[in-house]
Amino acid sequence: MKTAGFAHTDVTAVAAEVSGAKFMVESQRNRNRRNERRGFLYTALATALAVLMLAMLNACSSDSEKPAEPAKPEVKGPELITARSAFQKLYVAARGWNQDAQPYRIESTATSDGNGHDGKWAIWRCSFASPSKRSAKPYTWSGSAADGAPSRGVNPGREDSYSPANSTTQVFDMAFLKIDSDQAFAMAQKHGGDKVLEKAADTPVIYVCDWNHNTNELTWHVIYGSSREGAKLTVAVNASTGEFIRVEK
Repeated sequence: MKTAGFAHTDVTAVAAEVSGAKFMVESQRNRNRRNERRGFLYTALATALAVLMLAMLNACSSDSEKPAEPAKPEVKGPELITARSAFQKLYVAARGWNQDAQPYRIESTATSDGNGHDGKWAIWRCSFASPSKRSAKPYTWSGSAADGAPSRGVNPGREDSYSPANSTTQVFDMAFLKIDSDQAFAMAQKHGGDKVLEKAADTPVIYVCDWNHNTNELTWHVIYGSSREGAKLTVAVNASTGEFIRVEK
């Protein structure tokens, strides 16, 4: 009986060991499967991240290689100013040309930017002379946005000969220019200009200022029309006092 008991115990122990061994083997297999799945997931995730990073790098590289788009130039409107404002800019430029430069004519140019009814234009031209060098040079100020207009700012013209004896190009001291173009316009309106604009409101008004050698006075010629020759009316105004002189046409 002892022998039989011993054998039974031994068989039971062996069975338990076998069962335990199977359980351990199965557990190890499960752990291996889980590890394999984790490894696969890790590999897939790492691959996806690598592909994403590569795509981002390529995108950055492509963007950096693209030339920057040039900024669109700002479209500026016309700058309309009175004669005295333009003259001050041009006088500085002329003195840079010759220290004894003096003006002998100031004139506006009609453009599509305005009509001159307020004494303002986008283009003013002033002609200067250097008596010591017997030379003359015009300067133009432009704030115009019209096609074909001079570039904005001060534009020097071509130097030419000058004769102090020429009565139509008598230089004058800038101290005589006390009345601006808008004031000259206001005076001209009182002497027939208002009636011209009532009949034709689109009539441009241009301005010429020069020295009258007969009366020895600086004169504004307020011209109702795009040119002096075809004007509907021209009114002379004293450029030093603002007084009405006469109707020239």
